[in-house]
Amino acid sequence: MNSILGYLKKPLVIGICAVILGFALGLVWGWVVQPVRWTDVPPTALGSDYQVDYLRMTIDSYGLNGNQDLAKKRWADLGTSSQSALQVIQTYPNGQDSTLILQFREMVMGVPISATPVPVADGGTQKEGSTIGRVALIGLAILAILVVVYALIKFLKPNIQLRRPQPSVKQVENYTSEPQMPDYSMMGDRSPLAQFVATYVSGDDLFDDSFSIDSASGEFMGECGVGISETIGVGDPKKVSAFEVWMFDKNDIQTVTKVLMSAHAFNDAATFQRLQAKGEPIQVERGQKITLETATLQMIATVAESEYGQSALPVESFFNRVTLELAIWQKSQPIG
Repeated sequence: MNSILGYLKKPLVIGICAVILGFALGLVWGWVVQPVRWTDVPPTALGSDYQVDYLRMTIDSYGLNGNQDLAKKRWADLGTSSQSALQVIQTYPNGQDSTLILQFREMVMGVPISATPVPVADGGTQKEGSTIGRVALIGLAILAILVVVYALIKFLKPNIQLRRPQPSVKQVENYTSEPQMPDYSMMGDRSPLAQFVATYVSGDDLFDDSFSIDSASGEFMGECGVGISETIGVGDPKKVSAFEVWMFDKNDIQTVTKVLMSAHAFNDAATFQRLQAKGEPIQVERGQKITLETATLQMIATVAESEYGQSALPVESFFNRVTLELAIWQKSQPIG
């Protein structure tokens, strides 16, 4: 997952997404917002549906003014499409006077009315293929936009978090201050490349903090984070019994993960074996330091706070609050 996040931050991938989004927006703009509007177009350049409409208006005009010369000119303007358009009108009058249609046909083609059988569709309507095609194209463009927007939100903005449930008033009263970041320079150590604090409080069922690791010059180096790995029992809020702390290095092929477990989960054979597949299992203890290393990065995750919850579940089986301090160094820079 996190290797995908790093891959999608590359300029080439961002450029491809931008091209796809631009293409989709262009289609919507060209077909819906500001479509091309033709003026002074000859009837022969119209689509078949519009040529039929043009001939219908010509027949109506002939019925009103009886101008044969004008009607024949408009008939001739349709070129080779005139007869097929007239056949459509005869088959689907759509409310036009059938006698007037036959009189117009006799006038422009010299065919007596008695010699012209007229098949009329009962209540039929023309199929507007071009309209259907346009609707399909607009639908595909909208779908493409939705896919690209989803990809941008899901992958290119990993730090966007869903709104989490707010802790209760009692929790706010109990935890009014966040732990201070340790000053490694005061300890005689080299200052880390980046420092973060991730705090879980019971009731935060969507807890999943992730942070971007950038160099002093702003270059993307990787990512790290903490999320829920395992719960115990049923009901709300979730009873979290294990967390995953992870680090992704853009110069490494894998994401390093360690699983921080409650005492009960750590000592339960089935749970221990199941979580072991996700990463190295570690029992959480206050003040504990967990080290994660990749090809070029090293992270020390310090358990600043750890408090178990109480219920009918086994003792020390789930957490009420956990705070981790994450400090990251480049491995080329020794610590201390």
